[in-house]
Amino acid sequence: MDHLANWINTLFFGIYPYIAFAVFAVGCVVRFDREQYSWKASSSQLLDKSSLRLGSNLFHIGVLFIIVGHLVGLLTPTSIYTQFITVPQKQLLAMVAGGIFGALCFTGLLLLITRRLNNPRLREHTRFSDWLVLWMLFIQVSLGLSTLFVSAQHLDGGSMLNLSHWAQHIVTFQPNAADFIKDEHWLFKVHIWLGLSLFVVAPFSRLVHVLSAPIWYVFRPYQVVRSRWTR
Repeated sequence: MDHLANWINTLFFGIYPYIAFAVFAVGCVVRFDREQYSWKASSSQLLDKSSLRLGSNLFHIGVLFIIVGHLVGLLTPTSIYTQFITVPQKQLLAMVAGGIFGALCFTGLLLLITRRLNNPRLREHTRFSDWLVLWMLFIQVSLGLSTLFVSAQHLDGGSMLNLSHWAQHIVTFQPNAADFIKDEHWLFKVHIWLGLSLFVVAPFSRLVHVLSAPIWYVFRPYQVVRSRWTR
């Protein structure tokens, strides 16, 4: 049984991450090459504006800070941030920030899902991939908020170190990455697995629009517009 458990752990957290990232990279390239007109967020604002702005803003603000927090928290080497704060302090900071922005994201998703469920016209135009992404994100954020109660039971930062070591071993292609989270709580494991699965789903859904965020729009130069008609 121990051998089987180790094999499953290695499959899900040592091999599956690379499968998910490969599907994401190849799938996005193929879709952009073959179906550029489908590369969009597919806004439903024309069908129903109720609670869209509030729900969308709460979700996007929350998820952007969550993504940045995960990247910084997981990929920053311990030797760097321990020059400024201790490991337990970093865990407490992550819990507070994750709780605040996770709650914003959760509220936004709840509004967006309720909006689609309560509007027959909007519900009719919602594709399977849209429902899949919404519910995957909703479950993922719920799992993330649930891990706060697990983390609160051990504030020494041990689990956070294991998770960061796993992530750093994955991105640097080091072996035995899955061993770091072998004994972690199942909530952390399901949260990681579902997060990786979002990369698998992304090329086949509206999630691809995250790669086309109009960041350069803010820095674009002014455009000079002249009328075609003169007096």
